[in-house]
Amino acid sequence: MTGSSLDQTAPAPSPAPRGMFRAAMRNLGWMLASRSVLAILSLFYLGIATRSLGVTGFGRFALITGAAQTLATLVAFQSWQVVVQYGVGARASGDAPALGRLYRGVALLDAATALIGVGLAWLILEIWGEALGIGETLKRATLIFAIVQLVTVRSTPLGILRLNDRFALAALADSVTPVARFLGAIAVWLVHPTVQGFLFVWGLAEVLTAAAYWIMVAQQGDLALMRRGRGVRHLPREHPGIVRFALSTNASSTLGLSSKQVPLLLVGAVVGPAAAGVFRLAAQLAQALAKVSQLLSRAAFPEVVKSVQTASPRRLGRMLSRLFLGSGVAALGIMAIVALAGKPVLSLVGGRDFRHAWPVLLWLAVAGCLDLTTVGVDTVMTALQRAGTVFAIRVVGVAVMFAAAFALMPWYAATGVAMAVTAGSLVVALLMAAAALRLSRRG
Repeated sequence: MTGSSLDQTAPAPSPAPRGMFRAAMRNLGWMLASRSVLAILSLFYLGIATRSLGVTGFGRFALITGAAQTLATLVAFQSWQVVVQYGVGARASGDAPALGRLYRGVALLDAATALIGVGLAWLILEIWGEALGIGETLKRATLIFAIVQLVTVRSTPLGILRLNDRFALAALADSVTPVARFLGAIAVWLVHPTVQGFLFVWGLAEVLTAAAYWIMVAQQGDLALMRRGRGVRHLPREHPGIVRFALSTNASSTLGLSSKQVPLLLVGAVVGPAAAGVFRLAAQLAQALAKVSQLLSRAAFPEVVKSVQTASPRRLGRMLSRLFLGSGVAALGIMAIVALAGKPVLSLVGGRDFRHAWPVLLWLAVAGCLDLTTVGVDTVMTALQRAGTVFAIRVVGVAVMFAAAFALMPWYAATGVAMAVTAGSLVVALLMAAAALRLSRRG
């Protein structure tokens, strides 16, 4: 298909609740298909990396990738949410020039934040490289990996595909990452298993995935639409509140996502690379299971945006109840999987050296399930442009997490940090529940 996606039938501006959930579940199905490939292949490439590098080597690798991901999360905007939030109206009305300006504006925003991130990466490595266990021999490889992580941010093409209900194409592009890592990990293991080798493979996977996303966008005709999008400087006047929305959603998402990486860096800096390796493997497995929360949010967000703008308080309350019920059931299912299969999978992937990471995995899985139960509230409040409230709630959660980490780490080391992550997630869940109750009673 070479024509613009605007040539397709525009979605209804306010679908019925049942239609919204059906569409969200269809979107989720495509995303789960992609993530299933990631989950299965990740067990193999993580196993290759842990067994090839050992506990300390894998810990150093984990600290490098964790630091790069944290930096990318800190500076990158959630551009896909901006595209969906402000692109729905333009797409429904068939206003191609307005949509092109929106695409071009968020793409330029991503490029600007990437340049800022590159400068910060160099500065951080120069000042704190040794503290993170990154010596001179690894500093260049780490900087290159961080730059790749920053310039391959694919939030804009992701938002374009989701706005146009092309979740199948986004899932296909996402699948490039696990396949590339799996094949690359095998090659590195056979040739020369080093931290630098695995960093190269992880970076190459990011480049290939970003290329796949932009190819998908180009095939739909939206890249040409972006090139024709003139008058980007008029976006704030054309979309009142877009700057505030971009900043607030970025702040909230950055705080939530980076708080998942910071505990790893804390363990590495205080306890050491070996403990960081154990923590990273357990966190990777727990996050793979808890990824359902992010998938639910991303799958539902385009449909929620279309629905909440005209929703009555009663309908909004029903929507929140259904989202909360669905995510709660999913959370219980995930905990059952962790309880039954978590320990065997941990031993299978990491080997004997990682068996004692089971308590860390258990606590992090509990935290992930708590995050999952509140994903509906987060999604609805963001769609209602109340991301500032979400950000304030997450600030409290992060503060609790840090306080608990410093209190528990001297006694329980890496397990204490995992317990602190759970404490922060619990506080966020309680505050989100209170916010949902107030939201359903508005008016």
